[in-house]
Parts: sequence; structure tokens; C-alpha cells
Amino acid sequence: MDKFLIKGPCKVKGTVNISGSKNASLPILAATILFDEPVEIKNLPNVKDIDTMLALIKSLGFGVKINKKKNSVLIKKTKNINTFASYSLVKTMRAGILVLGPLVSKFKKAKTSLPGGCLIGARPINYHLNALKKLGMNYRIEKGYVHAFVKSKLNGSCITFPKISVGATENAILAATLANGKTTLKNCAIEPEIKKDLTNFLNKAGARIRWIGKRTVEINGVKKLKKISYSVMGDRIECGTFCVAAAISQGNLKIKGFDPKLINTELNLLKKVGAKIKIDQNLISIIGPKKIKNIKFIKTKEYDGFPTDLQAQFMTLLCKATGKSIISESIFENRFMHVAELRRLGAKIIIKKNNAIIFGGTNFQGAELMSSDLRASVALVLATIVANGKSVINRIYHLDRGYEKIEKKLRSIGVNIKRLS
Repeated sequence: MDKFLIKGPCKVKGTVNISGSKNASLPILAATILFDEPVEIKNLPNVKDIDTMLALIKSLGFGVKINKKKNSVLIKKTKNINTFASYSLVKTMRAGILVLGPLVSKFKKAKTSLPGGCLIGARPINYHLNALKKLGMNYRIEKGYVHAFVKSKLNGSCITFPKISVGATENAILAATLANGKTTLKNCAIEPEIKKDLTNFLNKAGARIRWIGKRTVEINGVKKLKKISYSVMGDRIECGTFCVAAAISQGNLKIKGFDPKLINTELNLLKKVGAKIKIDQNLISIIGPKKIKNIKFIKTKEYDGFPTDLQAQFMTLLCKATGKSIISESIFENRFMHVAELRRLGAKIIIKKNNAIIFGGTNFQGAELMSSDLRASVALVLATIVANGKSVINRIYHLDRGYEKIEKKLRSIGVNIKRLS
């Protein structure tokens, strides 16, 4: 099992290019199930979750031609389609459930394993199932699988999500694209990966989707989608992570390939801690402060609030601040698993229910560490970059699920990091 050896402290300096968005690519790849004609997806990140999704689509009988050099894939429907999404492929990745809506919408049936992914909370799929049921899907759950079917075709409906859910919003949009009539989805997730990229991709292929309010989307079903070549947006969380790397290390970094307007909330918080930031089209220039200021209170929220996927990274940053900060986690109930490992490096953090109280002024000292989930893993990388001495981070397969060539990118901007097999 691979691990990282990092020798600190390091100061990041130079230019880094942001890879394609994992969280935008996954639903777009699931959407290719809806097509009769070939689909080319470009700017795919070369990460484990994408490999798993492509393997899943291939297992459903689609032709999948991957070009790793160009970070692209060509997906074609074949005559040998099956509608079984196995546990062996879906168990490692939450997004596997996104094939359910397209399979039922296009092929009228599906047998899909209940999903896996990071151990950061319960994350049941009842919102997905209830939305698809309102569109006409019948289902039962048996031995860890959702057995779903529809008699003739899904029909448009008005659906209000009881709670904002990224995955359920995506699944319902995908299912409604080919349904009969009009579907209105209310209280939707509006992450750029959905509102900017997934709906843009589908509309360019001939879907009729429009946002008619901040969290309301209207979908008029179409009979089929047309051939398309599409380039995925840059990765919002990778961009935010590199911004934190510059801020925590008194770095001087140029970050290319991402629209800064999509992370306004995060950039404003980094300005609060003292970072100097200049933005241009698809370019962020960030200089880290000599003294990191504390932030009294941050709460994770659905977009366009502060993202839960950057909570661990910002917690690491605030360990170095002058004074006390509080981060409140309102999205997932089990997302402070990195705290014990940060304490091993010398952090002073107290957990009270869903609040982390961070006492700043930590002088991180190198240690051996264990990754628990994707974003927690990268928080440990950030801490060890500025720690004194050697650190070893075990179980970095979590990182490989969501960050493309992270050690190569970090090495190119001055981090002393090695992958050990």
C-alpha cells in the first residue's frame, strides 16, 4: 500500500494547473448512459473514482475508449447493454448510484448496488429513491441491491427535495431528461458542477433544462440526445486546496485553469486570514501571510456557502492562526476524523458535538499518520508541508480517488514529497 514521505517545512512557489473536476465528471459520465450516439468527454481528471466510473459504464456493456494522454474518453452504446451495476464496482464510490436514474429512464430497468465511498456519515439514498419513484420508478431493496423498473416510461412530475442533496438532484435531472412531459425539481443543490456543468452538457446535447429560480430547475423531456464532445470544468476543491497550501506556507502561487468567481466564499475567507489575492479570468495569484489571522466562526453549508469538502483543509490552516477559531460541520455527522491525526502533529483542537474549536499557534512537528478519507488525507498533506521534520502519511489511496498526480504537482511548486510503495 502506497504512502507519502514529506520533509518540512516547505514554502510553495510557482504555478499549478488545476485538473478537471471529479465531482462534475462523475454525473456527466453517468449521463452518457442516456445516449444512442457516441459521446466524447474531455478534461477528465486521472483519478481512481473516474477509473471506477468508467469501469462501471464498461460493465454495463458500453464501449469505453480511454485516452490517458489527452485525459479524454469516447463512450459508445453497443448492442449488448445490461443493467446490472455490481457491488464490486459501486462499493468504493458514492457516485455509483448515479447510474440508477439513467438506466431506468433509458432501459426501463436496473439492478444497482447500494453505494460506498468515504466513511464521513450515513448519507442514505432515500432522497434519490423517493424522487425517482415520483417519476414513476418502482423498486425494492434486496440483499444490498436496488431492483428498479418502470412499466413503459418515466413521466414528468413536480418534486420538492425535503433536504438539499447533490446526488439526488443529479439523479433526478438525469432521469427526467428523457422522461415524458415536464419535471420541476425544487430545493435543488446548485453546486457549479450541477448548475454550470451537468445541465450545460445535457443542454448542448439537446436536453431542455432551465433554472427558473435559485434552487428550482425545470426539465422538459426529450426523445433522444445527440452526439457531443464536451470539456469538463476545473476542480473547485483542488483549486481551494492549493489556495490553502499557499496561505499556510507563506507561499506565492499562481493557480491556473479555474474560474475564481466560483469560489468567492473561500477566497474571501482566505483574505480574512491575511492572504493577498489577485484574480483574473481562470487565474488566481495568492501570497500567504507571515501571520495567519484566526476566524471566529465558519459553518459548512450547501453551495454557495462554505463547502464541507474544504473544511479539513481550512482547519489545518487555522491551527497556524493567532487565536481561537471555530468550525461548525452541518453537512456530515462524521467529518472530523482528521482531528486525531492533526493532534499527533501537535494541533490543539477540541470537538464539541458538530463544532471543532481550534486553538491557533500550532508549530506542527513531523509524525507518522493515517488517512481516513479523501479530504482528511489532503489536510494531513497540508499540515506536514509546514511541519518540522519528516512525516509519513499512510493509506493514501484515499487521495488517489480525488487528486490527480498530487505529489508531482506539489513537487513542482517546492514541496519535498515522495511516494513510497
